[in-house]
Amino acid sequence: MNIIGVPKTIDNDLEATDVTFGYDSALAVATEAIDRLQTTASAHHRVIVIEVMGRYAGWIALGAGVAGGADAILIPEIPFKWQVIFDFVLRRSTGARFSIICVAEGAKPAGGEIVVQEKDAKRTDPVRLGGIGDLVARRIHEETGLETRVTVLGHLQRGGSPTAYDRILATKFGTMALKAASEDNFGCMVSLQGRDVVTVPLEEAVKRQRLVPPDSQLVLSARGVGTCFGD
Repeated sequence: MNIIGVPKTIDNDLEATDVTFGYDSALAVATEAIDRLQTTASAHHRVIVIEVMGRYAGWIALGAGVAGGADAILIPEIPFKWQVIFDFVLRRSTGARFSIICVAEGAKPAGGEIVVQEKDAKRTDPVRLGGIGDLVARRIHEETGLETRVTVLGHLQRGGSPTAYDRILATKFGTMALKAASEDNFGCMVSLQGRDVVTVPLEEAVKRQRLVPPDSQLVLSARGVGTCFGD
């Protein structure tokens, strides 16, 4: 079949493009949620865990955590240690007296496994993730005694009005896809590379996932302002 792909995923995990449309919109929702949770966390001196999407790539948790000022960010690419998290929230409980922890659904403890809601062989993707937020909140309460709450954004991240950036990006992708079709340039995906929208072969587009490098500039910046990654 003659196929031209467009990179649409909120996880932003396609290596062949700088960014996918959908990511910025999901990021805006998650950031606003953290902004709102800051109020109740500080007023009631609680630890609040917010679980966002991100099965294998932690771009949403990382971006929203930095933008929203989360105190700790847990992502799949950086396995966390329970004791580091416990010690971190206990230290904050004597100063700021509250903590916000942004956790991607695919985050896992060092030496542990991702938390799975269910397995269904009939599904295209047989593993359904979810529950890491509840687990982190429960363990924090059990080990520290601090009042802890959890908020799971779920599919709220995937709907609603897209941001202006995503609307413009999707339009640029769409027009490039039509241009490729008019030139019989099939078997490709449109891609943002720098400021330009180009086409790349489909096999290149799906060769590997775009994961968060643990030494990326955004991770280093987050660490620079005191954000804990649990490692």
